[in-house]
Amino acid sequence: MNASEIYKPEANQRIPQFSAGDTVRVNFRIREGDRERVQAFQGVCIRLNHGNGPAANFTVRRITAGIGIERIFPLHSPLIESVEVTRYGSVRRAKLYYLRGLQGRAARIKELNPAQRRRAMEAQAAAEARREEARLTAEAEALEQAAAEAEELTEDDEADAETMAEVEEVPADEEPEAESGEQPEE
Repeated sequence: MNASEIYKPEANQRIPQFSAGDTVRVNFRIREGDRERVQAFQGVCIRLNHGNGPAANFTVRRITAGIGIERIFPLHSPLIESVEVTRYGSVRRAKLYYLRGLQGRAARIKELNPAQRRRAMEAQAAAEARREEARLTAEAEALEQAAAEAEELTEDDEADAETMAEVEEVPADEEPEAESGEQPEE
């Protein structure tokens, strides 16, 4: 059995469509004891893993003080405050592990030209519209199902009331007769 069959995650509305090679800023909620803060991590997305399933994650790499730092973020985590795409990169591979061995100018990724960037933004807007439509459809179906269940419960309650009306009640002033073998106490 696959995890995606058991749990169907809803698309996080705060995460835009992006791919490997894009420079992203991830605002991630961090808990330190009883305090909570939002920390930004900006770098190049070097891979997306497991697509849209519940185990989906992405890796972001940045260079700080000449040292490469990579961080893996779960895509459907409620701790992700937002993801912003700052640059759309033009790459030919889905996994950019070769960047680990490069430094400086060699590690730069070519940016999409304006026409390609516009198409990417239009595709992102269309994907958001589809997600919103799917969310509204799911809400409508849930409301219809809840109404059907409520109607079914009402019908069951009416049937129970009819059954109860048919049952004869024992009057309170009459005492039940003693069973054979028992003598009433006097």
